[in-house]
Amino acid sequence: MPQVDIALAEGRTPSQIRNLVHEVHAAVLRTVGTRPENIRVVVREVPRTHWATGDVTLAETDAVSGTDAVNDTAALATGRLDDSAATGQSANTAPQEQP
Repeated sequence: MPQVDIALAEGRTPSQIRNLVHEVHAAVLRTVGTRPENIRVVVREVPRTHWATGDVTLAETDAVSGTDAVNDTAALATGRLDDSAATGQSANTAPQEQP
């Protein structure tokens, strides 16, 4: 039974989360060769005050950079912004190990 655990900074819409679950499920189904009912996808939303990189929380990064997470989420939903602005991560970096 494959299980995929995803941690995201809080702020995505229910529709974005549902689309993520669907796409991850489809990718696992396509690549692992298991039955659809055996795939588990768990999404955990972490408050921006509880996610830090280099001892700086996402909320602190937002405050310094003037990022508005709520408006960024709306822009993400409509495709006007890539995920890097809303997560505080560079869009062109290799996957980073998360605790």
